[in-house]
Amino acid sequence: MSQTDHLDFICGQWAEQLPDLNTDAMQLIGRVYRLYHYLLPEIEACHKRFGLNFGEFDVIATLLRSGDPWTLTPTELFQSAMLSSGAMTNRLNRLEKAGLISRKPSATDRRSLLVVLTFAGRAVAHRAVIAHMENLNRLTAHLAKQDKQLLTGQLRSWLLGYELPDEAENGQQNDDGDEDSDGEDTATS
Repeated sequence: MSQTDHLDFICGQWAEQLPDLNTDAMQLIGRVYRLYHYLLPEIEACHKRFGLNFGEFDVIATLLRSGDPWTLTPTELFQSAMLSSGAMTNRLNRLEKAGLISRKPSATDRRSLLVVLTFAGRAVAHRAVIAHMENLNRLTAHLAKQDKQLLTGQLRSWLLGYELPDEAENGQQNDDGDEDSDGEDTATS
């Protein structure tokens, strides 16, 4: 017995109405889109447990993975984050108000500020990253290891078609990304 999903139903209807219509891309992108809508609330709920939204989590996770001294310029932070630059100042303001980051003048450039993950920020980031990875593993647990590896490779290949080589290395996006209703960019960390 074969399993079908909602996209099979939709494409079946198109096949009846417009038999010559190629729905291959719709099947792929439609499934990615539906997965995004199933996964995003689960990911956001995990971040919310630490008082963070998606963009704030990405900032402190980026600072944590940058290593000691957990300090980046805003440009380096943007280039290393999994999100685009939109609303970065607002994210930094909220994180600074919460005591998770601080901003200090650069010793080498008086016009530049450095973003520093505070001791409290490192503690929250560490716990949040572990919970985030556990959550992602839970959300993909029903896939066999080889299926995850195959899917990861195929999605990487697709994504590289949109990212320039230096953007992929720096984690930048080719555009400004989507923003949700809070003005936060959405992606998976």
